[in-house]
Amino acid sequence: MNTNELNDPKDQNLENVEGTNVSVNNNSSDAVEEPKKESADKVSDEEALTPNHDDINDDEEEDVKPIDLDDESTDDDEDDEHADENEEEDDEPSVDYSNMSKDELVQALKDLIYNRPIQKIRQKVESIKSVFYRKHRAEIDKLKKEFVEGGGDIEQFTLPEDNAELQIKELLKLYRQKRAQYNAQIEEEKQKNLALKQEVIEKIKELVNSTEPVGKIYQEFRELQKQFIEIGPVPQASLNDLWNTYHHHVQAFYDFVKISKELRELDFKKNLESKIKLCEQAEELLLEPNVVAAFKKLQKLHDQWREIGPVPRENQNEIWERFKEATTKINKKHQEHFENLKEQYKKNLEAKKELCEKAEELAAQNPETIKEWNKLSKDLIELQKIWKTIGFATKKENNKIFERFRNACDNFFNKKRDFFKEIKEQQQNNLQLKTELCIQAESMKDSTDWKKTTEDLIDLQKRWKQIGPVPRKYSDEIWKRFRAACDYFFEQKSKHFATVDHSYEKNLKDKEALIAEVEAFEFGENIEDNLKALKEFQRRWMEIGFVPIKHKDEIQKRFRAAIQKHFDKINQLDESNKMLIFKAKLEEAKTNPRQLSKLKKDREKMFNRMRKLENDLIVWENNIGFFAKTKNAEAMINEVKQKIEKAKREIEELSEKIRMIDQLDK
Repeated sequence: MNTNELNDPKDQNLENVEGTNVSVNNNSSDAVEEPKKESADKVSDEEALTPNHDDINDDEEEDVKPIDLDDESTDDDEDDEHADENEEEDDEPSVDYSNMSKDELVQALKDLIYNRPIQKIRQKVESIKSVFYRKHRAEIDKLKKEFVEGGGDIEQFTLPEDNAELQIKELLKLYRQKRAQYNAQIEEEKQKNLALKQEVIEKIKELVNSTEPVGKIYQEFRELQKQFIEIGPVPQASLNDLWNTYHHHVQAFYDFVKISKELRELDFKKNLESKIKLCEQAEELLLEPNVVAAFKKLQKLHDQWREIGPVPRENQNEIWERFKEATTKINKKHQEHFENLKEQYKKNLEAKKELCEKAEELAAQNPETIKEWNKLSKDLIELQKIWKTIGFATKKENNKIFERFRNACDNFFNKKRDFFKEIKEQQQNNLQLKTELCIQAESMKDSTDWKKTTEDLIDLQKRWKQIGPVPRKYSDEIWKRFRAACDYFFEQKSKHFATVDHSYEKNLKDKEALIAEVEAFEFGENIEDNLKALKEFQRRWMEIGFVPIKHKDEIQKRFRAAIQKHFDKINQLDESNKMLIFKAKLEEAKTNPRQLSKLKKDREKMFNRMRKLENDLIVWENNIGFFAKTKNAEAMINEVKQKIEKAKREIEELSEKIRMIDQLDK
């Protein structure tokens, strides 16, 4: 019922006064319509947008889950301008179903359907359904997580049969059937009531033609009025016309049936007192803070107003204007309430559009790292939190804007799921690679080839770092296995070198003594003996062995400096001793890899020098023939011959040195 149908029952033919319509224009194209409750069989779409993903090791996926967005319908009658006229208020206290198990919720729903009037339980049925499916989805998310953590593919996950869900679906289906039956029965009864009331009106209409005494006719009239009121509700579409017809014939009865003035005035006075009470109640509704509740109570007052008969003519305008004034004010507040709602809905729609655009922007991105996905997930969760704080949009747009936002969220979390699915495949591959490294490390841990094994293990550790993360459930286990193998080897190595440190210290002292001996060595007259002595120093040096690593470079540098000082002295001797000196260097090179490398480089230089001298010989010998044809050529010829002889000797010496160097490799 709306206020278009709330008009006065035309006391004593005052159509122009009490027939005035006082209402909210609910037929305008932009009238605000409140979100309705969804049918009992529909599960809330926004309870959960997507399942959560499993944790990822190292740069792991953070535990960021989509927020449950509850169904966008309201349980508050404040936002319901057109409540279901067949529903009745529940006269039993409300129940908190949130702490019940799924089986307990099924039993609670069964008790409601079988033991309570079907027209009084809608709110509790909706509450049970919402709590049940919230718990049901939480169980599904848990099963999915356990399935993935156990190594399963989320695409292959299948829901186990849930007996509680099957039962609640059947109960909800039964509830809908009973409601439909109840509504059909009520509508049928309303049609019957309409026919009965029309029959009563016809009887009242015929009373004016009766020849019975006035007292008997008036008593019959009262009985018919009582029957009319007691018959019950009629279809809403017929209500206004029915009451107008009724009051028309009641008025006609009063006009044509000549009853005593005292009785008529007494009847009108009682009616006036009843209507004054209704005015007082309507005026009290102006103080009601709940505008919608006030409007609904006003509807009931208008129903009662219709049932009351005429009032004295002198009070008709006054009492109607009083009641109409209260009605107008309440209607105005009611209209303003929904106009404000309409404006707020528009603002909410704009806010939600902005959130949709941001969510779609996030969903369009394609992050390549876990860190980036985690950041975007937090951003989207923040958008969902804001969404929860925004009220409804207009009914026409509310479902559309919600679907748009949900689709953006779904797209984002589907892409995220695919990304982490690929990541998990990579991690499984990484696990295999790291397992192979563990096997290699374990095969080396007992090796006593300290230098090579150390290098190999360090190489394995570098490869380990390059491989990337493995599934979290194996992370600690595989790392401890690899580290245990490495630690074992290096512990054994440390123990070994702890035992040789003492001998290294002794070697250091022996080498320091040898250096002192080399530095104190004095050359004799025989160069060959001197070279033998230097060679002996080198042999003794090599036999002493290793020294502590921190002294290695320093002690080696001191020894080389002492030996080189003596070789420099030999280089200053006569040219005839050069070959002898060269032989000494060859002997040194046999025990000194660096000296050997240097000699091989010198060989290349010697070879190039020898080839150059051979070319020069050819040129010089040709030039001698040329010089013989000129005057004063004898001096120049002698000079060239000396060069030729010197070059031949040098070529011979170089050839011998090259041969001796080549012998070192044999």
